[in-house]
Amino acid sequence: MLASQLPVLIVLLCLGTVAKISVVRSGAEAGALAQLGPAILVPDRFRSAALLCCAVVEVVLAAGLLVTAYPIFRWATVGFFAMSTYVLLELRRRRPDAGCGCFGEVSSAPVGRRSIGRTVALTGMAGMSVWAEGPGWLAFAHPSWEYVLVGVAVLALLSPEIGTLAERARYRAPCERSRGPAENVTLTRLRSSEAWQAHESHLTTAEPYDSWRELCWRFFAFRNHDEHDVVFAVSLAGRRPTVRVAVVGSEDSKPLPVYKPLSV
Repeated sequence: MLASQLPVLIVLLCLGTVAKISVVRSGAEAGALAQLGPAILVPDRFRSAALLCCAVVEVVLAAGLLVTAYPIFRWATVGFFAMSTYVLLELRRRRPDAGCGCFGEVSSAPVGRRSIGRTVALTGMAGMSVWAEGPGWLAFAHPSWEYVLVGVAVLALLSPEIGTLAERARYRAPCERSRGPAENVTLTRLRSSEAWQAHESHLTTAEPYDSWRELCWRFFAFRNHDEHDVVFAVSLAGRRPTVRVAVVGSEDSKPLPVYKPLSV
């Protein structure tokens, strides 16, 4: 029974790690990070690092619980969730508009009683595991299903993210109304496309002198050695976006073919 919640703790810690790394890799801007958990407590330039630090702590704790039975990892897990409870209470008091960031961007809703109750429950579940015998992989190999299901049910009831995911599954905003990837991510995708490779040697600089968004497209403007504007348009829909390019500024200028990126 004491080890019954180890699988739940390990899985949740891993999910939290993946979600936070995904937020940082997606290129979320500081304004978005300012709404997520620990990032709100540090200056702008350190917000990505704060999320990554939290992710590292979670993956280390998950690995320690999985492969060892050392008390240090189990007590550290208790301390981690207890500290998380304190942070959420502070967030709710100081910034009631901010989300907990527990599972990345999905946890962007303002911190409420359910989120706080979940960390309290996780603290108690971690406390149960302190005196359990054997590493966590044994609990995976021989699970006590009745206790595991009880733990999962309690956490599901205390997780507002489930409602958020269900709402997103029912309604998907059109790309012209969605936030879309950050500008630097879109620029990276452009530079991996055939369109960019076909024109890169003709550009005076590798950085655009202007960029803007219109509906489902982000535009990047460059100048070539003939003093003409080279405008790339990158679709914001999908993970392998369409790239269009046109050279403008001369009488015979005309759009060039549509390109697909080589990789993203």
